[in-house]
Amino acid sequence: MLNDNGNRYRYDGAVTNSVEAATHLVGADGAGWPELVSYADLKNLGASRYALEQAVQTGSYERVSPGVFRRTGAADDTTAAWTAVAAKRPQATLCLLTAASLHDLTDEIPRRSHIAIPRGTHPVTVKLAPIRWHSFGVATFDIGRQDHDLPGGGRIGLYSPERTVIDFFRTRHDWGTDMATGVLKRWLAVRGHTPSTLLAMAKSFPDAYPSLRSTLEILL
Repeated sequence: MLNDNGNRYRYDGAVTNSVEAATHLVGADGAGWPELVSYADLKNLGASRYALEQAVQTGSYERVSPGVFRRTGAADDTTAAWTAVAAKRPQATLCLLTAASLHDLTDEIPRRSHIAIPRGTHPVTVKLAPIRWHSFGVATFDIGRQDHDLPGGGRIGLYSPERTVIDFFRTRHDWGTDMATGVLKRWLAVRGHTPSTLLAMAKSFPDAYPSLRSTLEILL
């Protein structure tokens, strides 16, 4: 794993749920198509691969991943990358520094998106924005996993604040104890967050539980 410390920073077959509503014929520039289009969407759009390639050549759409295209300028590069990842890997989940930033648990700004996939799953190639892939155990992968809304009705997984704290303690040999403790302090400062809730979830992660519990005892 790479360490960004010190630097700020469901899909069933078609990319977007709005495809079915966009079944009218469109021009070669993709007018009327949804923001994100895959080859699997073309039949519902009444379009061909040739029409899609023409839209790419004219600059109306751009390829963001093999077989996945977005309307040029429809979203920032990072968001477009997340949308493409969610289309190709439905279980992909924003984690670690990316999740901590979204939950306001750190002032660090990620230089790349940190995305977890179940161990044994292959990462997907995505252009536009850098991604650091993390392989997490299958048995505990869904613990603390939530949905994060994306433009155009899409969603990608996002680990909860509690799971994010736990993950930093699980990977403290890469991120450092200070980083893990800092994220924990920010979590404790949020009203309504209770150590008992955090420790209850942490029991499923024996590589994090002892260190997390001892740190909580010191901080409290």
